[in-house]
Amino acid sequence: MKVGLIINPIAGMGGKVGLKGTDGPEILQKARLLGAVEEAPLKAKTALKVLTPIKEKMKIYTYPGRMGEDVAKEIGFKPIVIGTPKSITSPIDTEDAAKAMLKNGVDLLIFAGGDGTARNIYNAVADKIPVIGIPAGVKIHSGVYANHPRSAGQLALKYIESGNLDTKDAEVMDIDEEAFRDGILTAKLYGYMKVPYIADLVQSQKSGGIASEDEVLEGISEKLIEIMEKEPDTYFIIGSGSTLRPVMEELGLTNTLLGIDIVKDKKLVASDVNEREILEIINGHKAKIIVTVIGGQGYIFGRGNQQLSGEVIKKVGKENIIVVATKSKLQTLGDNPLLADTGDEEVNAMLTGYIKVIINYSTVTIQPIKGL
Repeated sequence: MKVGLIINPIAGMGGKVGLKGTDGPEILQKARLLGAVEEAPLKAKTALKVLTPIKEKMKIYTYPGRMGEDVAKEIGFKPIVIGTPKSITSPIDTEDAAKAMLKNGVDLLIFAGGDGTARNIYNAVADKIPVIGIPAGVKIHSGVYANHPRSAGQLALKYIESGNLDTKDAEVMDIDEEAFRDGILTAKLYGYMKVPYIADLVQSQKSGGIASEDEVLEGISEKLIEIMEKEPDTYFIIGSGSTLRPVMEELGLTNTLLGIDIVKDKKLVASDVNEREILEIINGHKAKIIVTVIGGQGYIFGRGNQQLSGEVIKKVGKENIIVVATKSKLQTLGDNPLLADTGDEEVNAMLTGYIKVIINYSTVTIQPIKGL
């Protein structure tokens, strides 16, 4: 089977440095100046490793260097390299690569990136060939992605081995990053691409979660630990609630279910801390707050976690607040926004707008938030 491989090497670079994607050369330059590094190749490597047992049964077509060749060779494949090497890649290069894959008659196209990459792939191939997205971007709203890089490899493996795996039409979604940076959420459906379908490996944005609650919580925990590993010098202030218990269990740390814990370098710094203790520990250091949503009510601050006061939130900053929730919990809110009741009008106003919510390993949704 002919398999196409495209890696958008800059996908996801804006996440670690607090940018909302890497769409546009100016934002990419800003991300690099802030110390952002390429992560998409690592995600692609995770997916491709799953395919090594059948590498003799497939031909990989890819683009030069960082767009696929380097990773494929590192894993042990002997790819057929097409296209012209580029020192700086752009959306046009992604589209050109996808068009070249189509011209060479690939049976399956695997790509690593985010929603912008999915749009580029769609522009080039539409629904003419099945695709599998390796989640590597800051924004993953589209339904064309597997729920984990490893799942992308497993899905490709099953598709190649079976030869007749069912496909489904999955959404290609994206938001306007520039508008979102100004607090305006503009989402758009661009079209549909065909994706090999196995319920445990792919999640549709329209139909909602298809994994069990435990699997979703496990995925959220894995994502949070991945974030911690990338920021070893950061204090992570872990909020209360059962949704966050699995991440502490995965780290092998004692969890204060109804209190606040602080973790750094994946080690417990302090348990059941109060506001003063939090401020003393994070003083002069980088810190992030991880909180979950109270189902049915929508509060992320001011109910059961008053230790995370307005003063603490000001020290940390809205851009360093990580909200997690299962999709089922968000659905209990209907059309109501998330709520923040910090007791500080300035902080409540700062929080009002939109905020990202991690709902599984590969999916982040944007939710309205209202400061009371």
